[in-house]
Amino acid sequence: MNTIPNISKKDIINAFQFRHATKEFDSTKKITDEDINFILETAHLSPSSFGFEPWHFIVVQNKELRELLKPVAWGAPLKLDTASHFVLGLSMKAPMTKWDTDYIMSMMKDVKQFPDDVIEMYSKFYREFQERDFNLDSDKKLFDWASKQTYIALGNMMTAAALTGIDSCPIEGFHQDKAESLLKEKFGVDTAKYGLSYMVAFGYRKAAPEFDKSRRELDSIVTWK
Repeated sequence: MNTIPNISKKDIINAFQFRHATKEFDSTKKITDEDINFILETAHLSPSSFGFEPWHFIVVQNKELRELLKPVAWGAPLKLDTASHFVLGLSMKAPMTKWDTDYIMSMMKDVKQFPDDVIEMYSKFYREFQERDFNLDSDKKLFDWASKQTYIALGNMMTAAALTGIDSCPIEGFHQDKAESLLKEKFGVDTAKYGLSYMVAFGYRKAAPEFDKSRRELDSIVTWK
């Protein structure tokens, strides 16, 4: 049985204050295997719509592969040079996430181990969700929907890192088509099934942030009714 978490609210808020988009890491400091596996496990345990986990994560530690990423990712070169760990967040495309695909059936049958009647009911709900509720009627819409799920895992990884004193930087500064061509050619990614949603670097900051964290007032972003 899982125990009830007992993390103080003060420590959680401190982690959010600590976290910032680290532009340059201390290349002499490395994240332990235990800590990076902990961060990845929070992605593994992240929620997703219908629980279908439409994601895959590539941890790029090979220096040659990191160099190949630089020309297609204008927001990443300094992170690629200095981050302890560099992760690519992939999201599934339509051949994996459409309601009637083999992957979706396998998730229900083999992973969730639903009985046949539940599979039939779940498939009906999922089809109606795609075709009626969210109008996911194109490959791009389905990929964007999957990316939304993959971003939940990103947020959880960065928060988990911050809670343990590890820095991170999310990266969208890349040319998607060129990056996916590289992933197909050099990383062995089936880009008919997976697309690149983001990159994220983990490590330890080289220097303190130059500016304090700035946000709009809470009252300006929250409405109570």
